[in-house]
Amino acid sequence: MCSRWAAENYPLLRGVGAAGRPVLLKRGFAATLDEWLLAAEYILAAGNPHVLLCERGVRGFDPQTRNLLDLSCVPLLRQLTPLPILVDPSHATGRRDLVAPMGIAAIAAGADGLLVEMHPRPDGALSDSHQTIDPAALRQLIRRGRAVRAALTSEDPSPDAGPASAKELVGGAHL
Repeated sequence: MCSRWAAENYPLLRGVGAAGRPVLLKRGFAATLDEWLLAAEYILAAGNPHVLLCERGVRGFDPQTRNLLDLSCVPLLRQLTPLPILVDPSHATGRRDLVAPMGIAAIAAGADGLLVEMHPRPDGALSDSHQTIDPAALRQLIRRGRAVRAALTSEDPSPDAGPASAKELVGGAHL
């Protein structure tokens, strides 16, 4: 795992690349997408194809959350790189109550997976207890994430199938 601090340590990135081990490269909270992808390139150029990108939020100004979870980067990264994309809603938001909704949103945006803090007794966790979910919440997140992924990847075999109307999407309510 390469933390956000290592992304500008080019000798370290080359060394990690030469090690040939899988690398989870986390985006720094002030890093642009180009900077993050260039850090990945150092690892790839050293001969290591096993790089996973992990979005964990960029610096924001609202104290209600730790960072702003930049979900717009997920579909953009899909266009820019073939590397797997993970999202960490635990560290991005810093709030247990936001982990599941942001995790589901990340799956909907196209993330390959989630990195989530879980503990059998979140309030007893020695670190990051405020952003840690329990096993039941994790099971529910996995179930909902799989349902969203399935809904987005299933194809209607009917040639006449088109997008649902806005009225259908909101259950007949007026917009």
